[in-house]
Amino acid sequence: MPEETNRPSASSWPLYRALIPVACAPILPQILGSVFNIWYNVAVIGPLLNTAQLKERFTATVIVFNCAVYPVAIGLWLWLICSLLPGMREARARPAETDSPLLDRARRRVINLPWWGALLAGVSWLLCIPVFLGALMATGDPLDPTLFIHFPISFIVSALISLTHSFFLIEMLSHRLLLPILFRNSPAHEVPGTWKLTLRGRGLLWVISAAICPISSLLLLSFAPKNPTMDPRWFALFVGSVGIAFGICTALMIGRLVGEPIDLLSNAVRDVAAGRFDTQMSLQRPDEFGLLISEFNRMIRELRGKEQLRETFGLHVGAQTAERILAHDPGLSGTEEVITVMFCDIRNYTARCARQAPERTVGLLNTFFGLMVQVVEENNGGMINQFTGDGFMALFGAYGSPVHHADAALKAGRDMLAALKDFNAGVQEADFEPLAIGIGIHTGSAIVGSVGSPKRMTFTAVGSPVNIAARVEALTKVVGRPFVLTEATRAALTAPPPLEALPSHTVKGVEEPLAIFAPV
Repeated sequence: MPEETNRPSASSWPLYRALIPVACAPILPQILGSVFNIWYNVAVIGPLLNTAQLKERFTATVIVFNCAVYPVAIGLWLWLICSLLPGMREARARPAETDSPLLDRARRRVINLPWWGALLAGVSWLLCIPVFLGALMATGDPLDPTLFIHFPISFIVSALISLTHSFFLIEMLSHRLLLPILFRNSPAHEVPGTWKLTLRGRGLLWVISAAICPISSLLLLSFAPKNPTMDPRWFALFVGSVGIAFGICTALMIGRLVGEPIDLLSNAVRDVAAGRFDTQMSLQRPDEFGLLISEFNRMIRELRGKEQLRETFGLHVGAQTAERILAHDPGLSGTEEVITVMFCDIRNYTARCARQAPERTVGLLNTFFGLMVQVVEENNGGMINQFTGDGFMALFGAYGSPVHHADAALKAGRDMLAALKDFNAGVQEADFEPLAIGIGIHTGSAIVGSVGSPKRMTFTAVGSPVNIAARVEALTKVVGRPFVLTEATRAALTAPPPLEALPSHTVKGVEEPLAIFAPV
């Protein structure tokens, strides 16, 4: 055996510090079970041993049994604890290792460790029944028939008290100290070949330990012989006190085992409800809580991915557009709506690109578009549907927001021209040529929705209002005005401001000359 396994090195002390409390976990439950057993034997079993030889044999059996059986049980328990150490070293040395046979064996053993502790305690206690009865029968003295009832009851109750509390204490300490070391990158609930205690099973063990054992002991007092040296009321008080104490201890341990993951899940749910998707639960559990935590973490990862996708989607189509698309059917479909369409274009953009460095042109363009997005979407409720290199198309009234879309589009156009003045003052100071834009808007019935193929879609508006709005924007160059709207838009205004009627123009796709207006 390597020297490291015989003598702990300095680097191994953290592992020993985690193992020592788990190794000592069964001590207190065994002491409590022994106290109950001793008291029961003194109060009930002692008066039934009616000869001196029986009492001597009973005392001798106690000494021999404790010296022979319990060292073996302790040795087996310490061997189980020490067998976890190589796997813990493996986990610490290679945190990403998940399929090492040594580590897999340690993971299975640590999950089953409470069961092994309960099994050793149960066998050690229940073995007392045939050993003690056999030793007493070997004396040849007649035995009181009630011994065959009270003897099993004494050791069974003591065994149940010790093994249930050992189970909960070992499980609690293992979850807190050992599982974080052995399960850094692997879910504990997916380990095969393990016995996992369910929540219902914990409740059953708690009822057995805290209720059935003390109550059954109290009931047996009515059948026990009278002990002249002991008042049965004190024994009843002792049993009742032990039952209350055990019930409180078990409730605290179960509360820790059950309450901790529930509290973590509740806090995580509140974080998700508040929109914080960076929550991640690192608690490892081999039971159904482990499955819940694992599935919750998977759900959070998916929500985080969807939130990133939604944010990225919003960056490409606009936040308001993304929200409205996601609120409706995202399939290949559209609805016919009366909307106001806006086209905006930067004048002399091609010549500007030829005179300036590309990075300066792109930087100026991004700053300009950022300002226009704020004016159109944030201030006036429109949706910039797409950027067209040196301009953009915006929709007002798509999916019913805003209701008075013509008024919103007119106000947005005016605000854009006002914002452009401040923008040009800033770019002149930065040694940029001022920008000039043309804005054209038109109102009409268009198909609004997602078009394309099942593998690639875009959200847009289709119909003559879109084409006409693009032609009207082009007319701004002809009429020499930066902002032009059609008769259809003017008729849709709820409170038309002063507008200047401009000469009608024929545009492509429209048979009759188009009446246009310019804000005064």
